[in-house]
Amino acid sequence: MQESAKKPKPKAVKGEEAKRIKRETLGIGDRRKHHARKATPLKGHAKEPDTQDRLYRFRFYPTEEQAEQLQQTFGACRWVYNEGLALRSNAWEQHRVNVGFAETCRALTGWKRVEETAWLKEVSSTVLQQSLRHLDQAFSRFFQGTAKYPSRKKKGRSRDSATYVSTGFKWVEDPERPGTGLITLAKQSEPLDIRWSRALPAGLVPVRLSVTRDRAGRYFVSTLVEERIAPLPVVFLPGSREPKAVGLDLGLASLVTLDDGSKLDHPRLLKRYAEKLARLQRELHEKVKGSRNRNKIRQKIARLYALISDVRRDLLDKFTTRLVRENQVLVVEDLSIVTLLRPARGKGRRRKARLNEAIVDAGWGELLRQLRYKCEWYGRTLVIVDRFFPSTRRCSACHAKGPKMDVSVREWTCAECGVVHDRDVNAAVNLRDEGMRLYWSVAAALPPEKKVPTVIKASELEKCLLAA
Repeated sequence: MQESAKKPKPKAVKGEEAKRIKRETLGIGDRRKHHARKATPLKGHAKEPDTQDRLYRFRFYPTEEQAEQLQQTFGACRWVYNEGLALRSNAWEQHRVNVGFAETCRALTGWKRVEETAWLKEVSSTVLQQSLRHLDQAFSRFFQGTAKYPSRKKKGRSRDSATYVSTGFKWVEDPERPGTGLITLAKQSEPLDIRWSRALPAGLVPVRLSVTRDRAGRYFVSTLVEERIAPLPVVFLPGSREPKAVGLDLGLASLVTLDDGSKLDHPRLLKRYAEKLARLQRELHEKVKGSRNRNKIRQKIARLYALISDVRRDLLDKFTTRLVRENQVLVVEDLSIVTLLRPARGKGRRRKARLNEAIVDAGWGELLRQLRYKCEWYGRTLVIVDRFFPSTRRCSACHAKGPKMDVSVREWTCAECGVVHDRDVNAAVNLRDEGMRLYWSVAAALPPEKKVPTVIKASELEKCLLAA
């Protein structure tokens, strides 16, 4: 008996039928403004040439009235996001109708007119529309295959945040202290009490604001400005015109090892506060769910994790800034952190779990992210060597390839030339040499008037050469 042919996938409903379903079944109103004009896609903000998007983050202390209004705003953004997600999912699963950002915005207008959800009027409309914009971006990433299907946001688990565009806040610069001033959010009468730890570029108006509240109950405002960042002077080796390069080997014994032998110690913050975290977790387990005492312990745990995160971020920020200022070319290895953090199963799972915890505590991903954008800002070049390059096993003196070594082996002797190598320093030297080989291969293929790209990745070297 022949197998029955597979049923064809149902096609999307379009045209007048789709409009009827949206209007009658889904409750999405028709376009009323400029209904006779053909719909055109929205244009994004036009950024000025030679500018970079830079984010400045400051802590602020809201009044009781501001905190209550922000809590309502966070809840409204979360509710609108979830309702928009449910609307788009049900429209496709039940009716095969595509619903986009514009339709969800018209649905938002209808939700405000319903008595049960009329409280949405008390929140700035631009903030709610930005929440729907974030949902649309999540769907775009899903369709591109770079992210999973969007999930619902849950109170207490998802981050409390709200995004204000230029029409949702008022900025007044202080003439006596340029770069600082007063920020008043929509639906609020008083400006925020901001701690200006540093000044914004004088004369620039923030393009967008993001207000967040972390698990520890701290409030932050992140201001996005379009700033012209001057590149740093080119750093050459003493007495030559060759760019100064540094090789970085990321590890766990030392967080970062440079090719000159200097090392950045692993702070091991989770291990340092392990006993205190364990004690607080035990106290939390003993408290009754929903009680005030349980919330107090939960706040202590959140504040301790916030301290760990702040210390780690500050350490990496200062270290990467120093590296970018002192070197022209920075060479790292292409690490697959997701693969390294695979779940611990079977024999040796406890050891693997501790290894995963140490990798998370190291913050390799954050370190590489900071190196990447700082090289772009200040005119440096980041070279990413292929992950299968034998930087540890290869002798940096004679380039002979040695046998595989366990992680516990910290020093080894080359069988060919007899040189004794520190495992991490040898890997950093090999990475620097391989990175400079890739750098010169790309630089030689470029025309004289063209600069070397900011990022050179070994796995994408052919694309770089073709683009040259």
